[in-house]
Amino acid sequence: MCRSKKSTDVIRPRSSNSKGPSFSPSSRKPKTSKSSSSLSQPSSSTSMTNNSVLSSGYFDNNSSYYNSFSTQASKNLSSIRDSLPENPHIYDFSDICSATNNFRSNRFSSSSASSSWLCNLQGKQVVIFQRKMRRPIELADLVHKLSVICRSHHSSLIKLLGVSLSGNYVYLVYEYVHGVNLRDCLRNPKNPSFTVLSSWISRMQIAADIASGLDYIHHCSGLETSFTHNHIKITSIIVAEGSLMAKICHFGTAELCGEVTKDEESSKTLGRSKSKVMKIEGTRGYMAPELQFTGLVTQKCDVYAFGVVILELLSGKEALKFLVDEESGGYQRVSVIDTAREAAAGGSAGVRTWIDRRLKDSFPVDVAEKMVLVALECVEEDPKKRPDMDKVAGQVSKLYLESKNWADNIGLPTDISVSIAPR
Repeated sequence: MCRSKKSTDVIRPRSSNSKGPSFSPSSRKPKTSKSSSSLSQPSSSTSMTNNSVLSSGYFDNNSSYYNSFSTQASKNLSSIRDSLPENPHIYDFSDICSATNNFRSNRFSSSSASSSWLCNLQGKQVVIFQRKMRRPIELADLVHKLSVICRSHHSSLIKLLGVSLSGNYVYLVYEYVHGVNLRDCLRNPKNPSFTVLSSWISRMQIAADIASGLDYIHHCSGLETSFTHNHIKITSIIVAEGSLMAKICHFGTAELCGEVTKDEESSKTLGRSKSKVMKIEGTRGYMAPELQFTGLVTQKCDVYAFGVVILELLSGKEALKFLVDEESGGYQRVSVIDTAREAAAGGSAGVRTWIDRRLKDSFPVDVAEKMVLVALECVEEDPKKRPDMDKVAGQVSKLYLESKNWADNIGLPTDISVSIAPR
């Protein structure tokens, strides 16, 4: 009698004394070969010289090295898949090309640092980001980071499904979340007087979601590994349609693209580049002050960017803008940090006038004042004075609960759902 297609053979588990390979996370080691054991630094003939720092923070690597890097990466795809615990997470470059119609499809978004495509990959709707590799990464290190990132689960993070490598580019595949970025929620150019985040509770929910997600990134609860995000800004936060929950984009980008280095590597890089100006890649208004002096990306830089996002969320204003000074004919720099400090100096009255007017003065002033102070502590110029995200997340969570109590006492609805689709 023929078996149905759903019929499967049962494979008995091997005994503990079996000589077969173990797939436990503690015992797994990436498979390597003599010819392609690592995605290592280039040889001395193609290594970086003292003056090899390029604009946008990219290092001048010989193109032949990256061709070799791509070839080695392609040969090692199968071995990497074998070493990962769950799904492969490594896509063939041909799959990326097919999904994006050889990158001729309309781009989902584009910036100086990356391009992205919304497409269907292996039956899933995904967003594929193309980014340049900052510096070579050891194969074992890449496998470990990719494994940890893809196993991470948090309601405030957009999940990384996998990556693909080609030349000096990394293609990061993220799940697609229906919604819009936080900037468009706060400042719709077509209707500036309207915002979907029209209640205090909705904004506190956004703040709590971002704080919780960033705290998870920094401490990776249960994974014994900490990461740095390095791309926190208002356009990197997606507000999901319906629930209005915030989700952080680009988790894992900094680690997998070589944007974050170990302390010993960072000190060597600085030593080599003392005689050359180093240009740092980042978004104006969100870059921590110390970046222009050290060029080192740390978790304190994430804390600074988080503080800026919260100030934007509370005020509805841009992080940084330049206004024309009619008297001098020049430009006047207006920072949300400076205006927030002035408001905080004025006490409750100052904060009350500074908070977004579209909230129609319907918010607990004492909680708003505390939130402003928390955000201002995050944007301290001295990174040592900035709190860690676990402390910040606890403070924001407490203030969110106080806001809910305030809303319950005055009878405001807190469980409404709003569509953010265009009308």
